[in-house]
Parts: sequence; structure tokens; C-alpha cells
Amino acid sequence: MSLKTRAILVVVIGMVMGLSLSIGGGLLSRADRPDADELAWEQARLFAEVMARVKQEYIEPIDDNELLESAIRGMINNLDAHSQYLDADEYRDIRISTTGNYSGVGIEVGQVDGAIRVITPIAGSPAARSGMRSGDQIIAVDGVSVEESNIHDIVDRMRGRPGSKISITVLRDGDAIIHDMRREIIRVASVHYEILSPSFGYVRLSQFSEATARELSRAIDAMQDTNDGMLDGLILDLRNNPGGVLDAAVDVSDLFLDSGIIVTADGRTSDARFTRSAHRGDVLDGAELVILVNKGSASASEIVAGALQDHGRAVVIGTTTFGKGLVQTVMPLSQGRAIKLTTSRYYTPSGDSIHETGITPDVYVEGTPGHPDLSLGAQIDRENDAQLIEALARLQRRRVMHSNAQ
Repeated sequence: MSLKTRAILVVVIGMVMGLSLSIGGGLLSRADRPDADELAWEQARLFAEVMARVKQEYIEPIDDNELLESAIRGMINNLDAHSQYLDADEYRDIRISTTGNYSGVGIEVGQVDGAIRVITPIAGSPAARSGMRSGDQIIAVDGVSVEESNIHDIVDRMRGRPGSKISITVLRDGDAIIHDMRREIIRVASVHYEILSPSFGYVRLSQFSEATARELSRAIDAMQDTNDGMLDGLILDLRNNPGGVLDAAVDVSDLFLDSGIIVTADGRTSDARFTRSAHRGDVLDGAELVILVNKGSASASEIVAGALQDHGRAVVIGTTTFGKGLVQTVMPLSQGRAIKLTTSRYYTPSGDSIHETGITPDVYVEGTPGHPDLSLGAQIDRENDAQLIEALARLQRRRVMHSNAQ
């Protein structure tokens, strides 16, 4: 065994024994502790034995740090489907998705047949101002050519300090075009909205970030201003929304409720046990609300759908949701790393856990159309979207019923 591996073994033994003693000190009698210590040594010895075998006999040479990181990743990943070890890059990405902003040029990109293509430039971003277009193929960043082996590094290069210069070369219709820009703070919109008819609004939420509730409130205000007053109804599209920040889901639900529990959670620690309730003030002033969901609606989306359905505030249309009723907490570690750990199980206002069962819609309608992620750039299909058609028809029927009642 190498000196480095022995040093690692000492650290592992210390960690395992420390954990064992911290647990055993609270749960085991003094007479039982030698057995716990012996188990800790045996497990540490087994770990070192496996590590030595891999280093000696695995088909390719492998670094100690890589082995240890894989062991840590496996330990966390094997807890459940949602807990995860995050290296520095993964932790940075998750911070971007939760905060809704980053420093870069403002383009959404995708990999197609080994090439990086621009899906869409974000309105008002450096990329949009420089003339980059959807469909452009990125072939170089700061003189570094794009290859299949360095695509991840190339995407990383497009981020950087606000104000720093960057040069991106794209291929369009056979011509290479160089775009020289400066990076800026980019705010990633999670809300897309439009007026479907003179009095009905439509809002699609792509995810739940820290800014989502504010964006949604502004979108509703803008639609109401366009409509010269209050809306008669709103369609909230949560299809293929994978979730995000729990507090954002609470704040979105709170926009449409005057009172009552939004969500409760139960876990082992005091921080993991909580109740979130609504505050007075419905941005729609009681106007009709329809929520669209499907199998891709998960986590925070299900908190919103479940809360508004349980309180009778919204009619849920679509198909049964994903069924993720667990809460993860992101815990920072040293050197920019973190773990995302399942800490709570959450419950709808009625006290139900939707984990692995999902939210059952009030009106079951199949047929989510278009691109599977319903990205913000996708157009609303008013002719072939059966779920949207049913939602709009319901709003129209309710308006007629309300008019007749008056």
C-alpha cells in the first residue's frame, strides 16, 4: 500500500470512528462502545482493501482523489433517487438554477450531433444585442475551437466575471461570424405569459427559482394592465416543470390564496419540520384559475397544484403528476462542493403525501403537445393542445355561468 493510500486510510478511519463514537455516545452504553469501535475499524479496513485492489488491478490507472470522490458520490447517491453529491461545477449550476441569474452572454444552447447550437438568445442580453440567432452553431470561444471532447469546457468558458470580454465565433449558412461581447449578469426568466383572449391570461412556469413569484406577479400585473382591469381567468401551465426552490412554490401559491396552509413538512431535525401558510391578498381577486399538469410536473409544481386544488382555488387539468413528495436541502462543503440531501417529506394541506402517487387532476385530459420540455421559446398550440383547449373552454363556460347568474 502506498504512503498516500495509508494517509487516506488514516483519514477514513478517523472519520468512520468519529461518526461511530458520535452516534454510539448517545445511543450505546459504555460497555457496548468497544464493539462499535471494532466495527468502525473493520469497515475502514474493508474500504482501504477495496481501494488498494482497484488501484492495483483496475484496467486503467486511477487517481486516489477520483476514487475517494466516487466513494462519497456513491454513498450519497445510494440513499435515494434525489440525494446527490455535487462537485464545484455541479454546485455552481444548481445555484444558477435556484437564483435565476448568472454572469455570461445570455444564450440558451443545446448539443446537436456533437455540435453546440444556439437555441435562443435571451432578450436584451449581450448575445441578442450582438446579433446571434437561433440555429447558429458555435465553433469557437476565445479562439478555442469546439470539439466533441471539450463541449463542457466550452460552455464553461462562456461564463465569467461581469464586464470581462469574450469572443464567440458562430457558423451561419456557411459563414463564420465573430461576436465580440462583454459578459453581464443574466437573469433567466422562468415565466412566459400572454393574453389568450381579451379577458383570459396564460402563464407558463418553466421552473421555480427565487425570482419566480416576483416574475409571476409582474406578469399578471402586465396582463391586467393590457386588459384595462382584472382578468376574468388565468391558466397556469406547470406541465414539464421539474420543480425547484420550495419557498418559491410557497410564494406562488400564496399569490392566489387569502389564508390556509400551503404545505407542511416532517423530518428528523427541527429545521426539516415546518408549516407554510398563506397571507391575505389574492392577485386575481377570486377570478377563475386553471392549472395544467402532466407526468413531468414534479416537486414544487406539485406543491402549488396540491395547495390550490385542496383549497378549491383552482381546477387542475391534465394527467397525474410525477409524484415527488420529498424535500432536498443543499448543504455547502469545503472547496466549493456540496451535498443535496433529502431531509423532509412534505404534505398537501389535506395532509396527503403525494410521493410516488402524484396529484390527480380534477379533469383528466391527455395529450401534452410540442417539444417535451415546453421551453419558454415554444409557441402555444391553440389548435392541437387538448389540455389547453379544455382549460380555455372551462374558463369561457364559467364566465357565461357567472354572467347569467348576475
